[in-house]
Amino acid sequence: MKKLQLLEADRLEITILVDNYSDLFLEGSEIIKRPIPSEWRAPLAEHGFSCLLKVYSSSEEHWVLMDAGIASTCLLHNAEVLNVDLAKIESVVLSHGHFDHFGGLTAFLCKAGKGVTLVLHPDAFLERRINVPAIGLTREMPRLNEVSLKETGANLNKIKEASTLASGHVLVTGEVERVTGFEKGFLWAEAKLDGAWVTDPFHDDQGVVVNIRNKGLVVIGGCSHAGIINTVKYAQKVTQIQSVHAVLGGFHLTGRLFEPIIEPTIEEMKKIAPEFIVPMHCTGWKAINQFAIKMPSQFLLNSVGTTYVFQ
Repeated sequence: MKKLQLLEADRLEITILVDNYSDLFLEGSEIIKRPIPSEWRAPLAEHGFSCLLKVYSSSEEHWVLMDAGIASTCLLHNAEVLNVDLAKIESVVLSHGHFDHFGGLTAFLCKAGKGVTLVLHPDAFLERRINVPAIGLTREMPRLNEVSLKETGANLNKIKEASTLASGHVLVTGEVERVTGFEKGFLWAEAKLDGAWVTDPFHDDQGVVVNIRNKGLVVIGGCSHAGIINTVKYAQKVTQIQSVHAVLGGFHLTGRLFEPIIEPTIEEMKKIAPEFIVPMHCTGWKAINQFAIKMPSQFLLNSVGTTYVFQ
């Protein structure tokens, strides 16, 4: 694997457009900008994820959207409440092919206009289902429709390897190497490969990375089915930059399958030692609370509409 050069950014603003949590009474800081409702219209929350990256370097400014939540209802409402000009978004990254990340994508692309680049792994289009034999539950999941995406006029970039956007200032990890002993995936999630249902390997799970000048990497995971520690370590390997300034996003540590790995995940995150840790979405209540307890000086509590400023 060749080193992929990730150019430094002077400033990164990450606005959370979709997340599971909303709290209008949280206070902000120099790093955290909380939304002030306009005419008492507040952002909506749902079990989904979407964030907007604004990357600044010298005279350059780039807007990149990561994921699109479950439904356009939430995404487009929140964009309007937060005064986000969707026309400025030049590219979109899909973290993986689950409905709580692509549900609002087609509607967004129709509204954003033609020419937007959509970066995603080819496996994002797989048939998928949840299968829990112990309770007799088998349910197929909504599937990403490639034809509908192309009809919006978006430019689909289906790629497995790491790549860059925003004139080299945003890294999309591509397939994440699995190197930890405890991040073993989602046993109840299945995908149809070669005509057979198998435990989903989640080859399409990928993160987004920005390198802040004199600070280090900001790593964002969607659900981190590859493992948030694996994702950070792979970002370090691809960029050959070891310093990690912040880790944000969904870490998928909720429920009885994942609660046993909360502790080792936090212990490994302590070793990585980001200055800020912002668990969201599928991280789960128990894990979020443990991050707050065990990494108190680094932990930031998210709420929909919050903007994080790294510079």
